[in-house]
Amino acid sequence: MRYFLPIIILCLLCFTACNSKQKQADEKPVLTVTIEPLRFFTQAIAGDKYKVVSMVPAGSNPETYDPTPQQLIALSQSAAYLRIGYIGFEQAWMERIKTNVPNMLVFDASKNVELMQGHSHDSKVAIEPHIWNSTRNARVIAGNICRALCELDTVHTSYYQARLDSVMLCIDRTDQSIKALLPQADSAFLIYHPALTYFARDYGLTQICIEEEGKEPSPAQLQQLIRKARNAGVRIIFVQQEFDTRNAQVIAKELGAQTVSINPLSYEWEKEMVGVAQALVK
Repeated sequence: MRYFLPIIILCLLCFTACNSKQKQADEKPVLTVTIEPLRFFTQAIAGDKYKVVSMVPAGSNPETYDPTPQQLIALSQSAAYLRIGYIGFEQAWMERIKTNVPNMLVFDASKNVELMQGHSHDSKVAIEPHIWNSTRNARVIAGNICRALCELDTVHTSYYQARLDSVMLCIDRTDQSIKALLPQADSAFLIYHPALTYFARDYGLTQICIEEEGKEPSPAQLQQLIRKARNAGVRIIFVQQEFDTRNAQVIAKELGAQTVSINPLSYEWEKEMVGVAQALVK
């Protein structure tokens, strides 16, 4: 038995050490962001200094998502909140979040982004919110995140700046990959929800939307849309899991076009951006 005792003690020490390390990992300060693409950039720059969580879970619609009571309670533990700018969730909840957690710092990742206009569901002119689907915007967003982290944690500014350099290389690589595909790609595409407005701007493409001011098109509008898409030589219709694809299927049948599933809200930002360009290659 005496031979087993040191082994048991050693196992207990190892178990305690593992638990201690796990506890330390769990005790990292938390940053909260709105959507998964913003979590991608934030985590890439924050590295091992912060745990980053999204308010809008993967697969949910950030235009209409309501946070759970558990999320609102957990939010009080966040060191800061990084918003993407103008997405529906933030329009509906940001002021309430600030009221419920008045001491939490809030940073706007859209600061200095060259914004485009869109239309809200009440037909009023609004800001087009999908700013992350753009390599041009991504550079600005990443810079904003780095400045926020340096303000929160002045001890590790060189660490965050070094990681920002790596993120910029990733963005440049993504941009170069897309540009290499464009000479063989379609110049126009159809999409249900205007999630690729900034992507189309960056690369001189035409985005035609099925959704009209947040509403399904009428039969007359649908026929007009089909004519417009045919004249533009549309071959690809992008669909997203958050939205009804029935009209897209009708249009695809009329045009002889192909529907391609994309996820502009994916954490895998680089893969999704390049995937859109690849789908447009003839």
